[in-house]
Amino acid sequence: MKLSNIHLKNYRNYEELSLTFSKNLTIFLGENAQGKTNILESIYVLAMTRSHRTNTEQELIQWNHEQAYITGTVQRHLSQTPLELTLSKKGRKTKINHIEQKRLSSYVGQLNVILFAPEDLSLVKGSPQLRRKFLDMEIGQINPIYLFDLVQYQSVLKQRNQYLKQLAEKKQTDLIYLDILTEQLAEFGGKVLFARQKFVKRLEHWANALHQQISHQKEQLQISYVATVPFEEGASAEAIQGLFLQELTRNRKKELFKASTFLGPHRDDLQFFVNEQNVQTYGSQGQQRTTALSIKLAEIDLMKEETGEYPILLLDDVMSELDDSRQLHLLETIEGKVQTFLTTTTLDHVKNKMTVEPEIFYVHQGEIEGAED
Repeated sequence: MKLSNIHLKNYRNYEELSLTFSKNLTIFLGENAQGKTNILESIYVLAMTRSHRTNTEQELIQWNHEQAYITGTVQRHLSQTPLELTLSKKGRKTKINHIEQKRLSSYVGQLNVILFAPEDLSLVKGSPQLRRKFLDMEIGQINPIYLFDLVQYQSVLKQRNQYLKQLAEKKQTDLIYLDILTEQLAEFGGKVLFARQKFVKRLEHWANALHQQISHQKEQLQISYVATVPFEEGASAEAIQGLFLQELTRNRKKELFKASTFLGPHRDDLQFFVNEQNVQTYGSQGQQRTTALSIKLAEIDLMKEETGEYPILLLDDVMSELDDSRQLHLLETIEGKVQTFLTTTTLDHVKNKMTVEPEIFYVHQGEIEGAED
């Protein structure tokens, strides 16, 4: 899978920009706050329909404009697929081959991307919300059904929490409706949990192998899914649904008192263990960064295994955050097999470390000054 071109209109600081990519490694070079990350972000938004930097779509639209447009062409083997995304105050419109898509799950997965930014180094040490978002974004690309189930789960969860609040405030008294919402929550939540446990198991397989390489076989990495619903590893979706429903029923009085749903995928987390020690609590900064790097690189092979094609890798100024050995390992892992887009303020991190010749775009105040082969 490769992105052969991208066109932006009224996106961030770009009134209009068209770029064609001919090489496996593309570098956007320039000082900070010039617009390098905006280009990288636009590729991510084209793939995922949302930004990793903001939840407000209006921020993506250039000042004094109503809409922003991103188009690009995905190349797979001998086929080419045009993708189009329109962003406005009214929401998002997506097109595949010029045909509008009604469901997000029909669009996401056409262009698979892995983003590695400096904040991803805090994946291990950061908040549980960050790790849940990581799971949802990555699984959603390789499993469109997961995305549908997740959206349904979040919708029912919102309704259920609102109704619990109404019950607590005595504005409602009908517990039968609560039963209906509880059954629906367990149904979609069970599917989400099943997909997450399956993904985490495969992620651990690939990440452990990479972690051992980076640590010169001195460290073993384990990844544990920490669920608020106590299901056993390998449990079926139906079994998880049953347990989830059982736990929700058992905790009904507590939920009515707190007017909130405190069990389910929206409260779960990941834990990482290096040589059986919790790296989030006891690991050094070096171990935490190696763990984060192993996880991000593991996604490349995991996506290839699940979809049959390598994803596109986006490296947003991450090289400066890694020491020489981790830089080298990152570059060796991606070299020759993954189309990579990299932003940097200097070429020192990649010069003489890669055998592939990069295509370099110079970015200055929102202008691309030219490309050098």
